[in-house]
Amino acid sequence: MSELLQQHDELLRDAADAMPQIMASTAERRKRSWVRPVALLLAAQYVMVLLVGVAAALTVRTFVLPEVTGRFEALAAALKRTPLP
Repeated sequence: MSELLQQHDELLRDAADAMPQIMASTAERRKRSWVRPVALLLAAQYVMVLLVGVAAALTVRTFVLPEVTGRFEALAAALKRTPLP
């Protein structure tokens, strides 16, 4: 039984010796804790800009492109009908 208590006391001493190292690593993690929120913010911003860009491109393709294409086709047909000087 005393051997078990002796091992327990040794483990407690080792843990007490390791405590400053654990506290230092925890403090270091707290210093770096601002990196993750900033990275998440930038990623969210990128996704939002990407979605707005895709929506704008689809709007242009659906509504504007057929109108512009129609105007060019009409212009090409008019030029074919007019005689060259």
